[in-house]
Amino acid sequence: MGFQEQLSELRSDIGAELARRGLELGAIRLNTKDPFQWASGYRMPIYNDNRTYLQDPHARNQIALGFSQILDILSCEPNWIAGTATAGIPHATTLADLRKLPLCYVRGSAKGHGLQQAIEGLGRADSFQQDTVVLIEDLISTGGSSLRAVEALRSAGAQVPCCLSVFSYGLDAAEEAFGALEEPCRAIPILLYEDLIALAADLGYIDGEDAEALGEWRKDPFGWGEKRGFPRNQ
Repeated sequence: MGFQEQLSELRSDIGAELARRGLELGAIRLNTKDPFQWASGYRMPIYNDNRTYLQDPHARNQIALGFSQILDILSCEPNWIAGTATAGIPHATTLADLRKLPLCYVRGSAKGHGLQQAIEGLGRADSFQQDTVVLIEDLISTGGSSLRAVEALRSAGAQVPCCLSVFSYGLDAAEEAFGALEEPCRAIPILLYEDLIALAADLGYIDGEDAEALGEWRKDPFGWGEKRGFPRNQ
């Protein structure tokens, strides 16, 4: 079985379970009639907060298991696991514990005091010495924060072949951003947007009209709200 077939199988199993539990817990919310305002000011019909999974030990374990299985599918044996601050840290921690690997996390920006490090946990070595580091994100939207973390790790001497996430919106902006990297880094989520929407429809969380509107959002996420009378709040 090839890489894509194995990944598809994982997503139909663990990905579907996380989607179902995320909808139950409110980690994933869908509303096309009264869209959510993102930090950017845009009104969007989906809001994702993977921190909500933290209350469920089984969900936390499934996330770690999903990441571990992706590493096996990739035949990737990292020396380190790195989490993005702050939402990626708990999932990186459970994965590092499962794989019995060193753990670090990447700040959004370097500290302005002390050692002024951007990466916590690296210690006295101050360099990964070309070790392989897998980056863990909770969510990939446009990919900007993930790529800053990748670059921070690489600046510290790491090889970063992939960035694994619990969920991805699958936006073109993220694909283009990762594709523009001079040294490749694969962005691989456990749960895909299109799989989530299909399951939400099957479970009755959304109707056919909602599913169509959510499909249109994927085509034009930053123009979607304006077209429906929900202008950006700047």
